[in-house]
Amino acid sequence: MTTATKSNPISDTFETAHERVTEFNEKALESGKQAGSVLLDSYEKAVFAMAASYAKAAHSSNVDWIKAVADAQADFARDVTKSYTSAARTLVS
Repeated sequence: MTTATKSNPISDTFETAHERVTEFNEKALESGKQAGSVLLDSYEKAVFAMAASYAKAAHSSNVDWIKAVADAQADFARDVTKSYTSAARTLVS
């Protein structure tokens, strides 16, 4: 005489829901990491472009100290941005 094991439909439904939620969370986490990476890349490019434009505008001036200050500010903005995005990328990945 064989005994058939019956599964509990409530437990099956709970397990299925748990698996789906876990899968959804993993996908959401991965999508968040990708979005964060894209955001950081865009931010870095925007700041570098602004710094380059700032320095270029200053170089159209005939005053040497303005050129020097603008270059220093642009370099500082680039360095801070590199540090910030590098630290943020470490957190995102």
